[in-house]
Amino acid sequence: MLRDTKTPLRRGWTTGACAAAAAQAAYTAMMAGRFPDPISIRLPREVIANFPLALAELRESSARAGVVKDAGDDPDITHGALIISEITKSDPGSGIRFAAGEGVGVATRAGLSVGVGEPAINPAPRRMIRDLLLEAAEELGAPSPDVTVTISIPGGARLAEKTMNPRLGIVGGLSILGTTGVVVPYSCASWIHSIHRGIDVARAAGLDHIAAATGATSERAVQRLYALPDHALIDMGDFVGATLKYLRRHPVPRLTIAGGFAKLAKLAAGHLDLHSARSKVDVTALAEMLVEVGAEWPMVTAARTAAGASEILAIVGSRRGALAGVVATLAREVALATLSGKTAIEVAIVDRQGSFLATVGG
Repeated sequence: MLRDTKTPLRRGWTTGACAAAAAQAAYTAMMAGRFPDPISIRLPREVIANFPLALAELRESSARAGVVKDAGDDPDITHGALIISEITKSDPGSGIRFAAGEGVGVATRAGLSVGVGEPAINPAPRRMIRDLLLEAAEELGAPSPDVTVTISIPGGARLAEKTMNPRLGIVGGLSILGTTGVVVPYSCASWIHSIHRGIDVARAAGLDHIAAATGATSERAVQRLYALPDHALIDMGDFVGATLKYLRRHPVPRLTIAGGFAKLAKLAAGHLDLHSARSKVDVTALAEMLVEVGAEWPMVTAARTAAGASEILAIVGSRRGALAGVVATLAREVALATLSGKTAIEVAIVDRQGSFLATVGG
């Protein structure tokens, strides 16, 4: 579906903001006997957000509140999910603790932002929830809260299968994410977050070789080639810049960048965002590369008027490997310059059938 680029995109709320709002509503009900509905909270950067409650249950020593996540115009997998926070009284002096309920994952690998065995509730949402509960306690004249906050997302385990959580070692459900509490449409913040966490997990596991791929076909090809474990694979998509810049600060000994011809031709031209809306294949530059590999003039001329990278590959025929080799070499140079030489880099170009057209470096 095409988006209307003239209409400003509507922002939404992160799972962390929804969980925080539900937590404050549940805590207030447990202490004051009533649910504020809608619940109004202050997010980081002084943003005020209002959340109508979709669930409100008060018991003797606990309370539950739920908020339906509105991700705005972002194609977020959790849009429309019910985020539930349950507040249960704990032992005096225990402070505010967190637990994973239905549909919220648990960390099983080192390198994540929470410890092994901990609920996948990231540090920023934890801080947000703590701050809001302390604020509510002060307003109610109550002592500092000694409670357990259990966050649930019904159906979250099924949704998590479509995310990178299983590969990261987060089992049983989704992660509670969000730094600012606000979802910026099409910023792909959660994808980039997963790339960074994937690198962290690989480093914590002591892996000396990881592979970042632009798609499933190239990922499968490079995994077969090197027999890499799943947690050595980074689903980079179009975000080669986000991947390389994070690796510059958190290096690994060896990186294979794997992708299709068109995507890596963009990287060869210096583009670090490979999305079709933000970078284009330079057909003229590819035609000039054909001159370098000794192609005849009619082939070069035909390539200059080609509609795209796939058509150029069809035109060059038996010279596909040579052309791919030039592209891979240039793409590797861009990657090396971005990483400042801290990681050994290989670039592998894979065709649509999963066969290697070229590999350079290593």
